[in-house]
Amino acid sequence: MSAENLYKAAGVDYGPLDELKRQAQAAALSTAWNLNPHGFLEITGSRGESAYVIDVGPFLLATVQEGLGTKNLVVEALKNVDENGALYYKAAAWDTVAMIVNDLITVGAVPVVINAHWAIGSSKWLESDGGIHLIEGWKAACNESGATWGGGETPILKGIIEPGTIELSGSGFGIIHPKERLTLGDKLQAGDHIILIESSGIHANGLTLARKIAEENLSDGYQTKLPDGRTFGQALLTPTHIYAKLQQALFAKDVDIHYMANITGHGWRKLMRADKDFIYRMHTTPNSQDEFKLMQKAGRISDEDMYSTFNMGAGFAFFVPKDNVERVQKIALELSLQAYDAGVVEKGQRQVIIEPLKIVYPGETLQIR
Repeated sequence: MSAENLYKAAGVDYGPLDELKRQAQAAALSTAWNLNPHGFLEITGSRGESAYVIDVGPFLLATVQEGLGTKNLVVEALKNVDENGALYYKAAAWDTVAMIVNDLITVGAVPVVINAHWAIGSSKWLESDGGIHLIEGWKAACNESGATWGGGETPILKGIIEPGTIELSGSGFGIIHPKERLTLGDKLQAGDHIILIESSGIHANGLTLARKIAEENLSDGYQTKLPDGRTFGQALLTPTHIYAKLQQALFAKDVDIHYMANITGHGWRKLMRADKDFIYRMHTTPNSQDEFKLMQKAGRISDEDMYSTFNMGAGFAFFVPKDNVERVQKIALELSLQAYDAGVVEKGQRQVIIEPLKIVYPGETLQIR
């Protein structure tokens, strides 16, 4: 079963969603002329990237919108079985900011402002301690990112959002200065090394499938014990790594970054997100965390589907020349992050090849940038 069919079985069909995205991108492109009266210019190559970039004169401005997805539903489930359940709203808020920031930095931006959108189904939700923990988590993640929490909206959407739950999303903008730090893959070339940075676990992607496995394939559900002593639910709510400090440290040390990728939806297929016709040959796979191993075994999921769905222990990727590899690894280690010299860019038809697992993802398996 392909990753798309796995998700479809879990209740998410990427086919129509990706087609809607393609139509929306085409429509959005037709509005770019509205920048002209302000003296701004669209950076065309940023369309389809993780963040959208415009030239505002002395610097470039990047913007992004992101949502947490269904990770908050794991919090809701744990509230009923874990005495610390409500505390996990802090992790949910942190992860929402992480999703925004990790996308924003891929184009070379330094995060400046993060805005919140917390939609609830009923005002009764506000009677819990969840709101306090949301505030704590959002604030902490903004500080970790070096960004200010600019503002937000908390609508009560009765009839749209289920009573007792919350939908988390937000937006952010950052500055690319100097302009030479703009990173859209145009510098990507054969011979570049692919440096994978460790994840903290599942991050905020693939949770619909993870929840399905917990509810249908694990006899103890979210309370299933992992070898390290955590429960499966606790592992799913491990806060996502925020990679902004690492990106900025690499720029500060003049590392020549040719491309960056936040490994979220579509898993390792995201390694070929750049609008380039290259082979991305991976010769190393980092050790994946116990929660991935449990999901794969319990759900009887193939390696091919796991790596096309989840980050599998690698949350972010830097593409750099060979002579920059050791510097990246040293700087990452100084920030307590493991960096793996995991692959190389080669001339050839666009695809990702994971050699240790004999997996090949042709370019057409990633239709949306």
